[in-house]
Amino acid sequence: MDFIQQKLIDPVSTVLWTYVLVYVLVAAGVYFTIRTRFVQLRYFGRMLSQLRNSRSGEGISSFQAFCVGLASRVGTGNIAGVAIALTLGGPGAVFWMWVVAALGMATALIEATLGQLFKVRADDGSFRGGPAFYIERGLGSRAGGVVFAVLLVFTFGIAFNMVQANAISDVLQGAHEVSPTWTSLGLLVLSAPVLFGGLRRVARVAEVVLPLMALLYVLLALTIVVLNIGELPGVLGQIVGGAFGVREMAGGFTGGVAAALLNGVKRGLFSNEAGMGSAPNVAATATVSHPVKQGLIQSLGVFVDTMIICSATAFIILVSGVYRPADSGMQGATLTQSAVAANLGSWTMALMTVLVFTFAFSSVLGNYAYAEVNLFFLGARQSAITAFRVAVLVAVALGALSELDLVWAVADVAMGLMALVNLVAIVLLGKWAFAALRDYQRQAAAGEDPVFIASDAGLPGALPGDVWQRQHDRA
Repeated sequence: MDFIQQKLIDPVSTVLWTYVLVYVLVAAGVYFTIRTRFVQLRYFGRMLSQLRNSRSGEGISSFQAFCVGLASRVGTGNIAGVAIALTLGGPGAVFWMWVVAALGMATALIEATLGQLFKVRADDGSFRGGPAFYIERGLGSRAGGVVFAVLLVFTFGIAFNMVQANAISDVLQGAHEVSPTWTSLGLLVLSAPVLFGGLRRVARVAEVVLPLMALLYVLLALTIVVLNIGELPGVLGQIVGGAFGVREMAGGFTGGVAAALLNGVKRGLFSNEAGMGSAPNVAATATVSHPVKQGLIQSLGVFVDTMIICSATAFIILVSGVYRPADSGMQGATLTQSAVAANLGSWTMALMTVLVFTFAFSSVLGNYAYAEVNLFFLGARQSAITAFRVAVLVAVALGALSELDLVWAVADVAMGLMALVNLVAIVLLGKWAFAALRDYQRQAAAGEDPVFIASDAGLPGALPGDVWQRQHDRA
């Protein structure tokens, strides 16, 4: 396995992230930010108000879709991923995570809006959509849609679920000496009933569990911030200095600034998923009266994920005294868990174990939801979906038993390939989302609750299907 990683996986990952994806991600974020006239700033208040009013609706509500998306975002990327970024890239990596998130909020709005525009109605009356659908229906490329769907099914159904299970195993073994074998069996028992219940059961579980756990973690972080408030300027100095400081420049671009940049972008994308093409799959399932409404909510999800939760993790680690820039001797969630214990005491080890487990487990559910949508696109029969659920359970079990480096390496490559396909698609289809945003802005400026009717929205062409051909109930 080490040979495969060194000779195949690592070289592909290096090319993807060093020479291609970093620049494409940032360029797309800048482009969408400018074209939407900094929508992530202008409409931030509307994002909050839309979230407050999004619990109702037929089928999967807008709030449920937000929670499923957040369930996938708020996972090991926030607890383990930030720790890995700090270990490999130094404090400056956090700055680049912020940059990716700030620009990614505009990207997330565009891709989620496209997911809503090109969604279809399933036989049970619920909606399905996402990049595979807007690539086929918007760009007229069934082959392109299939390529994306296959990449997503592998990335989220297999690779990312191995990462989540690995984080759970890492924490249970490091803090409580629980054998990975027992962790693997326990995850199988817990995951199977929810996964075999389908997308709506996943949404119901995520709606209840994720907000409570996220709030608890933020409160834990705020407590540490208050107890160490005098350290805050120094932490900010480390983060900004690590991104641009003279000392890092003196160490050589490839050894200092580049490490912060690459690790910050990689871990930032893994955490907030903006531009990756994952969140649109669940954004499209929501019942809303205007596509941009869900776009705004998914954009807010990027802010919550990175600016709040990832920043909280970074501060916890940097003030803990257990962090060492080059190699702390600990990686991933174990480092974050130890940092919390160093600040608040050993009693928090059990609490952090529960939080890491819940975040990672909810991500398994969110990841599965994305994969199921794309199986629907591929025309999978119920027997194939059942077989895939079994494959997901196997991936979770194996992830708990695997080495951290290999799991993350596979996830990096799969994530990079998927993001490239989606970024090309949303740039080509951006004019559709821009038109929908103008329609939303026009109605909002008139004091109306925006309702989307395709024939009246000034779209660049005829929207396929009949989902948006009639006025929706207000949502």
